[in-house]
Amino acid sequence: MKCPSHIAKHTEEDTMSTTPGLYDTTHGTPTVRLLINGEFIDSLASEYSLVINPATQEVLARVPCSTPAEVDAAVAAAQAAFKTWKTTPIAARMRIMLRFQALIREHLPRIAAVLTHEQGKTLADAEGDIIRGLEVVEHACSVGTLQLGEFAENVAGGVDTYTLRQPIGVCAGITPFNFPAMIPLWMFPMAIVCGNTFVLKPSEQDPMSTMELVALAVQAGVPPGVLNVVHGGKDVVDALCTHPSIVAVSFVGSTKVGTHVYELASRHGKRVQSMMGAKNHAVILPDANKEQSLNALVGAAFGAAGQRCMATSVAVFVGAAKDWLPDVVSRAKLLKVNAGVQPGTDVGPVISQRAKARIESLIAHGAEEGADLLLDGRGVVVPGYERGNFVGPTVIGGVKTHMQVYTQEIFGPVLVTLNVDTLDDAIALVNANPFGNGVGLFTQSGAAARKFQSEIDVGQVGINVPIPVPVPFFSFTGSRGSKLGDLGPYGKQVVQFYTQTKTVTARWFDDSSVSTGVNTTISLR
Repeated sequence: MKCPSHIAKHTEEDTMSTTPGLYDTTHGTPTVRLLINGEFIDSLASEYSLVINPATQEVLARVPCSTPAEVDAAVAAAQAAFKTWKTTPIAARMRIMLRFQALIREHLPRIAAVLTHEQGKTLADAEGDIIRGLEVVEHACSVGTLQLGEFAENVAGGVDTYTLRQPIGVCAGITPFNFPAMIPLWMFPMAIVCGNTFVLKPSEQDPMSTMELVALAVQAGVPPGVLNVVHGGKDVVDALCTHPSIVAVSFVGSTKVGTHVYELASRHGKRVQSMMGAKNHAVILPDANKEQSLNALVGAAFGAAGQRCMATSVAVFVGAAKDWLPDVVSRAKLLKVNAGVQPGTDVGPVISQRAKARIESLIAHGAEEGADLLLDGRGVVVPGYERGNFVGPTVIGGVKTHMQVYTQEIFGPVLVTLNVDTLDDAIALVNANPFGNGVGLFTQSGAAARKFQSEIDVGQVGINVPIPVPVPFFSFTGSRGSKLGDLGPYGKQVVQFYTQTKTVTARWFDDSSVSTGVNTTISLR
């Protein structure tokens, strides 16, 4: 793919600072480098994709599609480094994470600016993206307690049994465009602090902020080969899923790709965790705190331009709460659509022109199927950013469960709404949806909340919390059609994912021990 010869000029507020050495600049447009065995190197790729600013269509960088030889080199570097890294003391690994988290804090505003340019988020949301990943790095600093085994003394006469949590080997991570900081920080810090080595494939749509974080990890002291980065699309993904030296694959992204990754990597003997699509509901009871609930609903639906796997994309109004729908529309109208770098922006552009076209097509299809287009965000033009991929907040009422706007994950600033008579009806509606990433209930009734959290078949539940992503002491626990694999990212579950349990049963004899003779049974005496 050839890059346009014209590169748009930056305005003063559009400038961003990147780390020297991460890019090859000999071709005019910066080309993102690979990280292999501790060195940022130029790829020998013949195919490239482009990193495009969603607000301006400015080409920010080229991204190589790593060659098979480069993928092999990255895995080989990780395999060689594992031999010594797995025996590196836990305290030494934790100290690297402590330095890493300090560096992230120091460079957070600069990396957030890079993220905003390549992904489109507001600066505040870009900082939030980094901070939610930083929380996992901070949790990695406590791996000494997370990786503890178990011990039982004298399980039989003079016999002790204990377990060890040991690293598993070379792991790989494949990350999505919507959280180019948070999701990589969910993956490689926990993997390497547990003693594994890692090959990361960032999204080809916005890898620049990911690379900034990777550079900080190297600066923090991650040894050569422990963390490696390759770039590309499906060919590189498939190469990681099938490589004989990779033992585990972590994926976050769309359902279609996630299912492919899970099935392919599983067939090739890998441990796999695959976090996929969603259709997250918010159930609003008429006894809820109206102001707090509506503000939370609008923020969760339209923040990050709806490009969150945990975005609230469906509002289910129970009984008289349906009368609040006009208030939702009036609040959504007040949101400011603009480039993420502009102060006061609430909704930035979506990631690409293709994404914008798909979102607008689904909005049109909803109207064709008979839904009520209460607020239409199509056709938004932002002065100074006329070429941006903007879709304004959109609210669709009268939706039925067979309509495409309900059955498909729109992944844009679109809120679809349904009305039901009772809480039981709402629970049945949510449970009938194939996805199970997250759900919220807004109420002031403890009894209703307890019933809801008990009967709802969704992995992550919020009570008066619209986006119930748990803090890193717990784990991300999406379920059903939103997740493949038993263990989730970060928290205790990810330590289980990135380690294997070895059980040791031991007996020691001294010179005064009396022999009991040959024992041909399976019992311990």
